[in-house]
Amino acid sequence: MITAFVMLNVEPGRVPSLAEELLTIKGVTEVYSVTGPFDLIAVVRVREHDELSDLVTGRIGALGGIESTETLIAFRAFAKRDLDALWDIGTD
Repeated sequence: MITAFVMLNVEPGRVPSLAEELLTIKGVTEVYSVTGPFDLIAVVRVREHDELSDLVTGRIGALGGIESTETLIAFRAFAKRDLDALWDIGTD
């Protein structure tokens, strides 16, 4: 599974409606409105790099109101539950 973070700058006033549109796209699992240099971050999960390319450039890029995007591909996920398991020496 490939996880990517698509950071978007959008036209003023389009954040809520664009977030909803993004969620209708297969492969987009979460969308966050954020502070900082971007307006939205979409979390994308796909099986193949080709799918990611099609999704970002074809599906997401085709939505109206997007001014620019930047995509980051995750190498490895570190979650609190994983870190807890790593340091758990057990109580048995």
